Amino acid sequence: MSWRDLMCGEPRAGHVGRGVTLAGWTARRRDHGGLVFVDLRDRTGVTQLVINPERSPGAAAVAHEIRNEFVLQATGEVVARAPETVNPRMPTGEVEVQVDELRIVSRSTPLPFQLDEEGVDETLRLRYRWLDLRREKLQRNIRLRAQMVGIIRRHMEEAGFLDIQTPILFKPTPEGARDFVVPSRLHKGRFFALPQSPQILKQLTMVAGFERYYQIAICFRDEDLRADRVQEITQLDVEMSFPDQEELFGLMEEMYARIWRETLGVEIETPFPRLTHAEADRRFGSDKPDLRFGLELEDATGVTRGSAFGVFADAAAVRFLRVPQELSRSDLARLEEIAKEWGARGLAYLVYDEEGEVRSPIAKFLSAAELESLRGEPATTLLFAADDWEKTSRVLGALRVHLGRELGLIDEDAFTFVWVTDFPMFEWDEDERRWGAVHHPFTRPTEEWKGRFHEEPGRALAHAYDVIVNGNELGGGSFRIHEPELQARVFDLLDLSPEEQRTKFGFLLDALAMGAPPMGGIAFGIDRMTMVLAGEPNLRDVIAFPKNQAGLDPMSGAPSEITEAQLEELGIALVQPEVEA
Repeated sequence: MSWRDLMCGEPRAGHVGRGVTLAGWTARRRDHGGLVFVDLRDRTGVTQLVINPERSPGAAAVAHEIRNEFVLQATGEVVARAPETVNPRMPTGEVEVQVDELRIVSRSTPLPFQLDEEGVDETLRLRYRWLDLRREKLQRNIRLRAQMVGIIRRHMEEAGFLDIQTPILFKPTPEGARDFVVPSRLHKGRFFALPQSPQILKQLTMVAGFERYYQIAICFRDEDLRADRVQEITQLDVEMSFPDQEELFGLMEEMYARIWRETLGVEIETPFPRLTHAEADRRFGSDKPDLRFGLELEDATGVTRGSAFGVFADAAAVRFLRVPQELSRSDLARLEEIAKEWGARGLAYLVYDEEGEVRSPIAKFLSAAELESLRGEPATTLLFAADDWEKTSRVLGALRVHLGRELGLIDEDAFTFVWVTDFPMFEWDEDERRWGAVHHPFTRPTEEWKGRFHEEPGRALAHAYDVIVNGNELGGGSFRIHEPELQARVFDLLDLSPEEQRTKFGFLLDALAMGAPPMGGIAFGIDRMTMVLAGEPNLRDVIAFPKNQAGLDPMSGAPSEITEAQLEELGIALVQPEVEA
């Protein structure tokens, strides 16, 4: 049996006079007192069906039963629409199908929401995700994602990379988030972990001699959720032996250029510019700078040493933004609230009016030399942060992005890529009173720091890099440690005892001791790349079946309870929370 001989998005003027059979979903039904019009939808588009009782009484009888989202099969003749009824917004808008036979293939219960309804609660959408996915936007997002993944696979395989699947059930490793753990029925009291990334395993593929590995991998991170974060992440994972940074960067840039060209018809400029981490932080207050606009941070620390304004004089760093607008008091009050959300205690400012006169409660505390050094153009505002360097970056970096949007400084049609390199290798964990790895503990120090990272861990740099577009971190990677003694030294600095090193990473250290090549790689988030391509602000709308912001699946009810028999079989006893009297 053939369900259709033409897709709903295909009928054109050239099909006029042809008999066709279409099948799809009822997007819309309109009864015009005898004539019934049905917009029939499938994955390719929409065609208008016309059911005329004079032409086909049987089809007309069926048409009166139709409701939205019924699945139909229709056979009839493609005819030209009358000139006044042509719909230029539809690819099929010059024609319609006069129906001879109409069949209801599948009925639908009353819908919890209409597909063209705006403002539907996200929990309701996720509860009926199969229906939500019929929306035009979500269809476009998921198809765009699939197209992108296809391009990635072709690009990687043409470059000689081998698609190697790594295990989902593996060993807990420190990757920066909590592990999802899976109990073993056969080995009671022991647990697998779902991989936060295939990091160690892809390094082992290099030790095994495959030299070029890639995988579209699903990774699991049991971390606290927020609007732009999910616990199941899909990423392109790449590793190569004997890596050359220029070759790796070039390969990835070509891949991005190909994705943008084939999906959006947009040519992006390569090679991408590069910033060191220190430069990105100094100029933009961020390790993922949006380069579609200027508004760079400026440093007034030297100018304000010895200032009569104590907030400046006592701060380790004084930095500011030069905003190209004379901001009002209400503008400044709103910006101060934003600054406080990012950790500022307040927001000092100097406002220059149209005549260049300064307006500010702090101006009287600043010397003539300070004011001259900080002089702005007429109709500009200087916004200051005075604190430790890290906090001034955090506050002014956030204000910069906010102002870029609010003042219309951002070219929304542009895609501006940048590599950020030379990340810090370690960061101090104040709570645990020890050093931690910024990326992961297998990241290689730069040559400059290879022999002395232990002397000044806070200044040591890693051979690590991220790729950024429009302020979004699309991916990151590093060159890895391939010498077992160097890896052990890094573990020592991270306060891992020799016993812990053997327990957690003994197999990796053994592999590195058996002829490990130099290696390096990168990983890109498929979900986030799709967001950028689609211009989609909601991460969950580029994933077919996501969890909600609480990590729950309203559709299936997962996570769910299991039976006492299953718990007993796994050797697990649940500890019930104590009930307060």
